Amino acid sequence: MKPYKVDETGEKILEILCGDAKADCEDIARQVNIPVDSVKKYIRKFESDRIILGYHTNINWQRIRLHEVKALIEVKVIPERKVGFDSVAESIYRFPEVTSVYLLSGGYDLLVQVEGENLREVALFVSEKLATINGVQSTVSHFLLKKYKEDGIVLVDQAESKRIPIS
Repeated sequence: MKPYKVDETGEKILEILCGDAKADCEDIARQVNIPVDSVKKYIRKFESDRIILGYHTNINWQRIRLHEVKALIEVKVIPERKVGFDSVAESIYRFPEVTSVYLLSGGYDLLVQVEGENLREVALFVSEKLATINGVQSTVSHFLLKKYKEDGIVLVDQAESKRIPIS
């Protein structure tokens, strides 16, 4: 992957959108002190160059989908000649159950996040689909029990601190 050059203004625009995907071009233009048309031009360029890949809203799904199961699966892989881990990673991320795939350092090569309606569905995915992929040597599954913070956002209701303030 080749590095992408972006100037200071472009970086500020990306930071604003990262913090608030609903920020409109007029508001962004005021914040970075450039014309609205320039903001639109930056954003179109970022989208066409695949720097901005989409816009999303952070939703606390664990309050809505009470029975959904998420798992993190560590995967040990035999890398393929000339393509390394990319081919196996692609075979994995094409499954609809898979929400994320990361290349890791350490004892395992890939970290795969999987979602399912229930524990059995996720277990069957791992045993019948993931573990049977050519190049997958072994897996270790970790089921998410509760999320406290995700993407920098605290998901649990925070009670007022019980610590005595130091004055």
